[in-house]
Amino acid sequence: MKSMTLKLTAAAALVSVVAFGAQAAGVTVTIACGTVGQDFDFCKKAGDEWSAKTGNTVKHLTIPQSTSDILGLFRQMFAAKSTDLDVLNVDVVWPGIIKDQLLDLTPYTHGAEKEHFPAIVANNTVGGKLLAMPWFTDAGVLYYRKDLLAKYNEKAPTTWDELTATAKKVMDGERKAGNGDMQGFVFQAKAYEGLTCDAIEWVSSYGGGSIVDASGKVTVNNPQAVKALTTAAGWIGTIAPTGVLNYGEEDARGVFQKGNSVFMRNWPYAWSLSQGADSPVKGKVGVVALPRGDNGKTAAALGGWQLAVNKHSMHPKESADLVMYLTSAAVQKDRAIRGSYNPTIPVLYKDAEVLKANPFFGDLYDTFVGAVPRPATVTGVKYNEVSAAFWNATHDVLSGTAKADESLKKLEAKIESIRRGPKWQ
Repeated sequence: MKSMTLKLTAAAALVSVVAFGAQAAGVTVTIACGTVGQDFDFCKKAGDEWSAKTGNTVKHLTIPQSTSDILGLFRQMFAAKSTDLDVLNVDVVWPGIIKDQLLDLTPYTHGAEKEHFPAIVANNTVGGKLLAMPWFTDAGVLYYRKDLLAKYNEKAPTTWDELTATAKKVMDGERKAGNGDMQGFVFQAKAYEGLTCDAIEWVSSYGGGSIVDASGKVTVNNPQAVKALTTAAGWIGTIAPTGVLNYGEEDARGVFQKGNSVFMRNWPYAWSLSQGADSPVKGKVGVVALPRGDNGKTAAALGGWQLAVNKHSMHPKESADLVMYLTSAAVQKDRAIRGSYNPTIPVLYKDAEVLKANPFFGDLYDTFVGAVPRPATVTGVKYNEVSAAFWNATHDVLSGTAKADESLKKLEAKIESIRRGPKWQ
């Protein structure tokens, strides 16, 4: 028995040495990548490349699909000072909300942030600290069926009224021809952050401003905003299915990519998927700027994601190194070509390979760099409350439970109560 004990002890010691050797060779960095479209697959591929270069291991944490749910999960982890997550994806509106939980990346970038769009770097800099590196930027765009518009002798719409009329004409014609599932327009109308993006586009395109202006004044309750939401409500049950009230990005893409919608509002990532070998609409899709309202101008909500490091991480140096690799020009170019993810590095918009894969990147460059931001900077840590109030008020209008003027009046009072004083900060 003693001999067996000695053998087991020796074996345990050997396992311990091997384990120690593996640990010494590298650490494990846990990252939360996106879940929409091909985001996770691309993140895993690049993470594996970084692992091969550094000897470290990348572990992936599964997260929800909804941005609101993702933020809720991260906040729970921060409250517990969890070390289970090292690198996290950060929505463009989050730096001011979770600023106290993120590592300052400045000591690790070696000036690489200067290669990215200055506005996004500024967005990610809070109190002089660079809290996240730009990963990809986004702006809402309009997808349309080129073949169907040509069939009905129509052009891509430049106003919401034109979109409404064209969507109805083509939808009715296709249904009469035998496709009873054809819809005119699909978009994000579920009560979540995606609806805030869509509704800001509608309101801004009608000249209704933003929810809260740069000075901190609540401006959403105005006649043009009322007109914008009233117009959008008129789509439900006519050119858009009532089910759109529960649609996120992937729900809308699913309908459009199956060939069952004339128009779709979505982010650029949907382009490469629509052109996939198994896509029923491959070669039949066009992309243009979103329409404008009466006497307004086209408006695209600023989106995009950043990568940041949890300040509670046990491996800050390695985590920051992973962030720098994933946000590098080489990785962004690959994601742009294979996944239609908009780079945050200006020179990539002149890259021939990127433009060949995404012809609309060049045409819509001004749309991407001039996108309309959500009022996250001015409202700071209270942005999430403001956005939730806005998307719920908008959803009430779309679902028919409230009129636009009544809903926006109540929303104004709600946001004033969230501010709780003359200043936001």
